Amino acid sequence: MKKIRAAIVGYGNIGKYVLDAILSSPDFELGGIVRRDPNNVPDELAKYPVVKSIKELQNIDVAVLCTPTRSVEEYAKECLTAGINTVDSYDIHGGIVDLRKSLDAVAKANNKVSIISAGWDPGTDSMIRSMLEFMAPKGITYTNFGPGMSMGHTVAVKAIKGVKAALSMTIPVGTGIHRRMVYIEVEDGYKFAEVAAAIKADDYFAHDETHVMQVDCVDSLKDMGHGVNMVRKGVSGNTQNQLFDFNMRINNPALTAQVLVASARAATKQRPGAYTMIEVPIIDYIYGEREALIKKLV
Repeated sequence: MKKIRAAIVGYGNIGKYVLDAILSSPDFELGGIVRRDPNNVPDELAKYPVVKSIKELQNIDVAVLCTPTRSVEEYAKECLTAGINTVDSYDIHGGIVDLRKSLDAVAKANNKVSIISAGWDPGTDSMIRSMLEFMAPKGITYTNFGPGMSMGHTVAVKAIKGVKAALSMTIPVGTGIHRRMVYIEVEDGYKFAEVAAAIKADDYFAHDETHVMQVDCVDSLKDMGHGVNMVRKGVSGNTQNQLFDFNMRINNPALTAQVLVASARAATKQRPGAYTMIEVPIIDYIYGEREALIKKLV
């Protein structure tokens, strides 16, 4: 069996768990890691190529993008243009349609595949919402996140001038409404009130109730646990009062990483273009022979 040769682009919280997921998958092999500082090589990467650019790696089938969301488009286009499939965990819901359109053109031009927003939300939660939609076509679905650390929101806060360290917690209020609790350490020379105002104005936070608090040590507050509760009350045919309730409690970066690697597998099976997770057959995400999977899962 020819293994899927993957590269990890970015080696932060998610990248470290992607390494675990790749090494645990019998159909994958690690082709290398792309880092801003290729000379900074932790012990677990000592036997793998660590480079500054994806172009320095050889025979890569798929790049797993573990970069901040706002850098995804740039890195994805670079990889696709170099003839490498991509997967990412882009998480700005309002930008997904535009990103898909942008990467679809590049992917098709280079005969490659890009699976976007491949995390647990957007991502696998989107797949569950889609199932609930066809099970009860009329109705309302509420998605309630947390309580837990939002990696995307935390990265967004860290990018704001004056923030030395940050943690953004998502607190569910109910019926799909959330409160953002943001804890920051402030860089010397910056005023907390001005930094807090900049955070609240950022698009990640502007649409939710957001509270920003200054603390002495963000690290003492961190917990990678997260979760989601999805509830749909709807109608099947003309039958009212169909109620669905889905819950999960997870380690955030570990689940995101596993979904990314499953999506990397699926990317090797699609026609050229860009896809969200709901557009890809579920069976393509799973390791194993097709007939055996059907026998096991159907």
